[in-house]
Amino acid sequence: MKLPLSVLDLSPVGENVAPSQAIRDSIALAKVADELGYARYWFAEHHNMASIATSAPEVLIAYAAAVTKRINLGAGGIMIPNHAPLHVIEMFRTLAALAPGRIDLGLGRAPGTDPITSAALRREQVEVNSLLAELLAFERGGFPTNHPFAKIEPMPSDVPAGTLWMLGSTLAGASIAAQLGIPYAFAGHFAMKHAHEAIAHYKSNYEPSPKHPEPYAILAVTAVCADSDDEAQRMAAPLRLAIVKNRTGRRAPIVSIEEALAYQMTPEEQAIADEFFEGAIIGSPKATADKLEALAKDASADELMLSSLLPDLAARERSLRHIAGAMA
Repeated sequence: MKLPLSVLDLSPVGENVAPSQAIRDSIALAKVADELGYARYWFAEHHNMASIATSAPEVLIAYAAAVTKRINLGAGGIMIPNHAPLHVIEMFRTLAALAPGRIDLGLGRAPGTDPITSAALRREQVEVNSLLAELLAFERGGFPTNHPFAKIEPMPSDVPAGTLWMLGSTLAGASIAAQLGIPYAFAGHFAMKHAHEAIAHYKSNYEPSPKHPEPYAILAVTAVCADSDDEAQRMAAPLRLAIVKNRTGRRAPIVSIEEALAYQMTPEEQAIADEFFEGAIIGSPKATADKLEALAKDASADELMLSSLLPDLAARERSLRHIAGAMA
């Protein structure tokens, strides 16, 4: 592929796709992406969401690494507020030891869930930037000599915790990524209207680092591709309704195409769906390819990461195959 393309997977749960099946489907799709030449395959972290099953991305990464050959596997991302920094580094060093050169550690500053579930995940609430600083100190050996953690050596000690990425949907994440001199991934699949500004800010303020002398930005985008524009819009109908339900507190498995098409949205619900889909790319192979290339150019993105919250594995696979073929 001329433009590097990757996949962001949330293991979508449907009325006829149980959460456990959604997990298995994600592994199957990772194998397809590997065969098609996609650059990387990331698993999200969300909790207590009936339509999303990716609650343990590190486990999915380990399994996917064992059944794929060359594609990078990663977390998009590990939500820093939910985890002990030392444990994150040790998990990803272990993954990097098992799949050398293929592991990405994407770091998110949001919890990826509601406040009550966040409290259940981590009883002691610590300021997220303090957790990030601690995580980086464990990875880079950055504790002062008199710090109580200075003599802790995360194991395995002879490998890095994969490639560090900062995730974000605002200028805050872009600023942190630029300051740290690490790659940046922007969540355009739900916040596209801020993408151009955030990526421009990241690149213009980038501070080169030994591992990453140049900035590198991924832009995530909702993308659904089918044989025709009409069929792609039809396939995306359940996703539109799922977004509305999630944003209005009615979380549930994603409904069928027929049920989604029959649902009559209120003006308020339509506005929610339209805002989310503002940057979505939905269409035939050629139309999708043209729009993806234009998006990457306009946003100065070095790579695009495709997200499609479709529970139907066959539909998601066809979409990836269509796009790979059109972008070859």
